[in-house]
Amino acid sequence: MNALANDETDERLRAILRDVLGLSAETVAAFDGDTPLFGALPELDSMAVAGLLTEIEDRFDIVIDDDDIDGEVLETYGNLLSFTVARVR
Repeated sequence: MNALANDETDERLRAILRDVLGLSAETVAAFDGDTPLFGALPELDSMAVAGLLTEIEDRFDIVIDDDDIDGEVLETYGNLLSFTVARVR
């Protein structure tokens, strides 16, 4: 996948985090690959995870199986982005 496609996926994923979690644009813009998510963001609790994954599926037109998700995927923004990029291919 080319860098432009990765940039587009990154922008779309950041928009999903803003919309689903109600985070500010500034907060999400500051995320880098090592930014911790689950357990570090109070907005991302177990209930929000389902909404987040559903929104990723809807906006990227992909299917995420329960078996695809583990704690590592939501550990950092970089992990979530890599997971999403791999599914969009």
